[in-house]
Amino acid sequence: MSTQEQINPQDSTLDLARRIPKVSLHDHLDGGLRPGTIVEIASANGHTLPTTDPEELRAWFRDAADSGSLVRYLETFDHTVAVMQDAESLARVATEAVLDLAADGVVYGELRYAPEQHLRGGLSLDEVVLAVEDGMRRGEQLAVEAGTPIRVGTLVTAMRHADRSEEIAELALRHREAGVVGFDIAGAELGFPPARHLTAFNRLHAENLPVTIHAGEADGLGSISEAVHECGAQRIGHGVRIADDITLGSGSDAAGMPVAELGPLATWVRDQQLVLELCPSSNVQTGAATSVAEHPITLLKDLGFAVAVNTDNRLMSGTSLSREFALLMDLCDWSVEDVRKATRTALAAAFLHYDERLALSARLD
Repeated sequence: MSTQEQINPQDSTLDLARRIPKVSLHDHLDGGLRPGTIVEIASANGHTLPTTDPEELRAWFRDAADSGSLVRYLETFDHTVAVMQDAESLARVATEAVLDLAADGVVYGELRYAPEQHLRGGLSLDEVVLAVEDGMRRGEQLAVEAGTPIRVGTLVTAMRHADRSEEIAELALRHREAGVVGFDIAGAELGFPPARHLTAFNRLHAENLPVTIHAGEADGLGSISEAVHECGAQRIGHGVRIADDITLGSGSDAAGMPVAELGPLATWVRDQQLVLELCPSSNVQTGAATSVAEHPITLLKDLGFAVAVNTDNRLMSGTSLSREFALLMDLCDWSVEDVRKATRTALAAAFLHYDERLALSARLD
């Protein structure tokens, strides 16, 4: 698990990272709520929390996610999802998420969530999406007023252990003009391969809506291969286990790059520059990496893979995108140029039209 240095990057590095314009591709809406908001909504709807003190609750989320217990980690989402069951609460959470990203120096962000998890209060799937999109647009407006403009798109997610992916794919298509920019599947990876949802992916490909797939986090190379080759993912959510297809030699080559032999899948992923949505702190919490310092992201970067840095669940990891970059600078000797390159990689892979990406690229300089 995380060392104290990983929990607290150097203040100077964190300040530097905050000043660099950033792009966030992998951020779960139900994993980034403000603790105070959770307390207020839970008080109103009668949901019982581990504590009603916002700072104690913040610490509880981080400790539960850091515990090494999958049961405790999943319990954290029981509490966030419980306060996202009505239109007003969904819109509020979405607005605050946008503002928090903007305050952290993010100029473009994609926020993902599973509408099927927000129906307990009687909302329909379409009403869930409309509430979230209303909140997103409000957040963009307030960010402009605060002098921190941001563009945000949403990824509608289907739960891979459920059987609603075709329905959720149609939902995403219905709302693509309202702010939905892509589709994802999430949830338990091991035992629930992406090809179970092939009909949904084929439907989305036929309608030209981009797809990213969680793969290579809790399962290995087969999951990544299936997501890419059978399901046509344009990006891979996490993908950290691609390192299993890389054999390291000793020393460095003449260009200073690590000596490594890439297997066929790793070779293909690198050759195609398929973007890996890597989430260092989260990957440590879930056991996909032993520490941020030893996370494969730096090796992958040095070997020329297309890596994007992300937060996954900001509340559970007690993190921000600036903090993730600061950790990489402090612990893995990333340079400012490394940060900017990862950011440019993320923007190039954003599920935005080319002209919109081009306009945003000017803000990265």
